[in-house]
Amino acid sequence: MSISRVVLSGMFASIVVGALAVPNVSEARNYGEVLIQIAPPALPYEALPPPRRGYVWVSGYWNWHHHRHLWVPGTWVRERRGYAYHPHQWEQRGGGWYLSHGRWDRDGDGVLNHRDRYPDNRYRR
Repeated sequence: MSISRVVLSGMFASIVVGALAVPNVSEARNYGEVLIQIAPPALPYEALPPPRRGYVWVSGYWNWHHHRHLWVPGTWVRERRGYAYHPHQWEQRGGGWYLSHGRWDRDGDGVLNHRDRYPDNRYRR
């Protein structure tokens, strides 16, 4: 057997073994959403700090990172006048768990601005 065949065989075997070692998790990222098959853990207690002028408090959330849930602590985000903030949120749909990442929205209706036909319609809440 030639050396190139041995190398190719070794590479193929490592790919097959690596694929078997990865947990059965389907992950899809689309417009700030993550789809997985593993439910997020319960939210830990996080004290709400006192208001801070010009900032919005964004609560902590469980993020999906390197095939596991990772806690991201809450933080202050500079306020955007005329926008409403929608926090990170896990939702169970069709046997999977979706993470919608936090985002700013111009009219506060919860529809992503790039998908919203009328992103500035403040009367559609």
